[in-house]
Amino acid sequence: MLYLGEMPGFSALLTVGEAKARFARVYTPRPRGTEHVALDEAFGRVLAADVLAPEDLPPFDRSTVDGYAVRAEDTRGATPEAPAEVRLVGEVLMGEPASCRVGPGEAARIATGGMLPEGADAVVMLEDADVRGGAVAVRRPVRPGDNVIRRAEDISRGEVAVRQGTRLRPQEVGLLAALGAVRVEVFLRPRVAVVATGDEVVPPDRVPGPGQVRDVNTYALGALVRQAGGVPRSLGIVEDSPERLLQVLAEARAAADLVLVSGGSSVGSRDAVAHAVNALGKPGVVVHGVSIKPGKPTILAVAEGTPIVGLPGHPVSGMVIFDVFVRDLLRGLSGERPRRGFGQTVRARLDRAVASAGVREDHIRVALEERAGTLWAIPIVGKSGVITTMTRADGVVVVPQGQDRVEEGAEVEVRLFDA
Repeated sequence: MLYLGEMPGFSALLTVGEAKARFARVYTPRPRGTEHVALDEAFGRVLAADVLAPEDLPPFDRSTVDGYAVRAEDTRGATPEAPAEVRLVGEVLMGEPASCRVGPGEAARIATGGMLPEGADAVVMLEDADVRGGAVAVRRPVRPGDNVIRRAEDISRGEVAVRQGTRLRPQEVGLLAALGAVRVEVFLRPRVAVVATGDEVVPPDRVPGPGQVRDVNTYALGALVRQAGGVPRSLGIVEDSPERLLQVLAEARAAADLVLVSGGSSVGSRDAVAHAVNALGKPGVVVHGVSIKPGKPTILAVAEGTPIVGLPGHPVSGMVIFDVFVRDLLRGLSGERPRRGFGQTVRARLDRAVASAGVREDHIRVALEERAGTLWAIPIVGKSGVITTMTRADGVVVVPQGQDRVEEGAEVEVRLFDA
């Protein structure tokens, strides 16, 4: 029989920081291995090795608009009243190398994504030009590089495209596709055993009797585990039997990378999780009791190399403790690089002034950086066809329609991308 003596916890409550530090001294989460998956299955997985760009992206200078490839100097001073006239010498066909050359005073028709012909250094938008016979009348001047993505402007051959430890978002998946990475090496997902305890807990498909409650924690914790990239496995509801609890926890420890136990962590003769964990293996309970509301009776433990977290039975407390302690464990077990501690929307200072045309709501992609305790939003400059402006960004700053500028140092709201 499992002995239920005094609680094997600590007489004084630890702060969250103290609890994390004490636990970190005995356990460091690491992924258990890797596998290769097809790119269409890679979303949400954590990259196990750097992916280097095997080629320049794009591999050639290309147009970002429908219009006319020109030499920018030939459009200097053009106005609607006095357009600059250039001779139409050919057309760039999609999916084929440019077959014509643009010389002084010449232009070639080009579509969005088309290869910029030799000699051209800019593209005039279709709506800014009129064709008159074999000539193109340009009503608005362009500068070198206007409406063009240069070769390797997105990423250069040999450059790290996506780093190890990155949880792949849609933008990283798109970049990998653009580079031809059809299979990628990712870390194995952490296996998480979820155990609910208590004689009062019944499955959701049963009508609770007097004094009973439906099992919320198995499903809430399972969803949180999935959200964090793990694979949950429910081991059911364990009645208040010390022997049965020890049996189930031993099974969970052997089959999982992390064990979550809801309920049974408070002080009391019928609350046996801490005793059962200590019976499983060394070092056993490391933290029992945290100065946090809700979530005071939290247990952090390790049994023969497997971390075990005892969460309070109340669902809200359990979810709070999951966010405080378990998410970081799962990130470590997933191989994910540590994240920065801000939520879905944050306030930050703008690193430099941002100009906007003012005619549309403008979504400025930004990276976030903390400097001396202040969060700064650094604009990621690049055309809309440059996918790395998304992979390098943490979120966006929205400039409302009608506003043409946000000054350097202004406080802005950053809408963070979903992980």
